[in-house]
Amino acid sequence: MQKMNVESFNLDHRTVAAPYVRVADRKQLPGGDTLVKYDVRFTQPNRGHLEMPTVHSIEHLTAEHMRNHTDALIDFSPMGCQTGFYALMLGVETEEFERLLELTFQDILDATEVPAANEVQCGWGQNHSLSGAQDAVRGFLAERAHWDEVTR
Repeated sequence: MQKMNVESFNLDHRTVAAPYVRVADRKQLPGGDTLVKYDVRFTQPNRGHLEMPTVHSIEHLTAEHMRNHTDALIDFSPMGCQTGFYALMLGVETEEFERLLELTFQDILDATEVPAANEVQCGWGQNHSLSGAQDAVRGFLAERAHWDEVTR
């Protein structure tokens, strides 16, 4: 295969085994900081996906709750294929990121509502599923021992 400009396009999606957490990119910024991009993969590519209300709710919940644990979260965004998310972190290495993810996902399990799930604060406020997000996160946390295993 020809090398592509987008890192994830160079990943053979047939060989990975979700769920996992992997460093997808690392950039040294002009000021000396390090930006680390994590691939937080929930479902097996081309075999399963998260429904959009679930994706939307995990995005809202993680973006809000992870910031209670760190100032280093730049962005938490869904993948278009609906199999996971990209997290951009400022100077956070894998072990610390996984700890933050675990704390945040526990917050999601304890949540009673999706933050900003309304027409004032969200572009599609009705397109959410707290129960879907909690089910997906519960399954992701159940595989915690295997998060570092991108291929099995």
